[in-house]
Amino acid sequence: MMIENIPNIKHTDSGNFFLLAGPCAIEGEEIAMKIAERIVQITDKLEIPFIFKGSYRKANRSRLDSFAGIGDEKALKILKKVSDTFGIPTVTDIHTAEEAAMAAAYVDVLQIPAFLCRQTDLLVAAAETGKVVNIKKGQFLSAESMKFAVNKVRESGNNQVILTDRGNMFGYQDMIIDYRGIPVMQENNCPVVLDITHSLQQPNQTSGVTGGRPELIETVAKAGIAVGVDGIFIETHPDPANAKSDGANMLHLDYLEDLLTKLVAIRKVINQF
Repeated sequence: MMIENIPNIKHTDSGNFFLLAGPCAIEGEEIAMKIAERIVQITDKLEIPFIFKGSYRKANRSRLDSFAGIGDEKALKILKKVSDTFGIPTVTDIHTAEEAAMAAAYVDVLQIPAFLCRQTDLLVAAAETGKVVNIKKGQFLSAESMKFAVNKVRESGNNQVILTDRGNMFGYQDMIIDYRGIPVMQENNCPVVLDITHSLQQPNQTSGVTGGRPELIETVAKAGIAVGVDGIFIETHPDPANAKSDGANMLHLDYLEDLLTKLVAIRKVINQF
C-alpha cells in the first residue's frame, strides 16, 4: 500500500488499517503534544500506522467570529515539533494553491478539504510538492466522480493519492454515509479512508455552529472497517465541549483506545476473508 512511503510511518506490516487522528485545529503547543503523545501510546500498543492530524488554519467557518487559527507559521511549527518529537508523520489541510509549498515544508501529507476537491489549481499545486495528497470527497459528489480529482494529481506527476469519504449531504442539516462508495473509490488503486467524525456532522444549524452526533462514532467506524476501508480519520480532543473547532462531533480522547481496540479486532476477522 502506498502509505508505506510516508516518512516515519510505523506498523505498516501489522495488517491493520491506518489512522489519521488529532484535534480539528491546532489550538496551541501544549494540547497538541498531549493529544499526540496519547495517540502514539495507543497506536504503538495496537500496532496501528498513525498520521497526526491538525489544521493549521480553519478557512471554512460559518461565522466571522468562529476560531480560525493561532497563526499559520506558529501552528505549522507545532505540527513539525509533533513530528520531530514523536517520530510520526503529520497531515494538514491547505486551502489555496499558494499554501501548498508553505505547508509542505512542515508536514508529510497535504489534505484537500471536501468543499475544495474540484479546485484544479489547488490539486495541481499539492501534487507538485511531491507530498502524499489526501483528497476528501465533497459532500456533493458521487464516489464515481472522484476519479477526476485523482487523475488531476496523477497527471501532474504525483501518484501518491489517498481518498477520504466524509459522508454525503442528506437534506440541509444532516450527513449520511453511503458505504457502497468505499469499494468504488478503491477502484482508483489508491487507499480509501473513512472520516468518522465529520460524517456525523449536522451542518447549517441556526446558531451558525455545526452540530454532530458523536454517540454514533463507534457504529459508523465498525461499519467502515467491516466494508474494508484502508484507513480511518477521527478528530479527538481531551475536552471536546471546549474545543475551539468541531467540538460537537469529536471523540473524547479518553474513549479512543477502547474504540480502536474494537476496530482492530474487527479488522483481524475481516482479514481472514
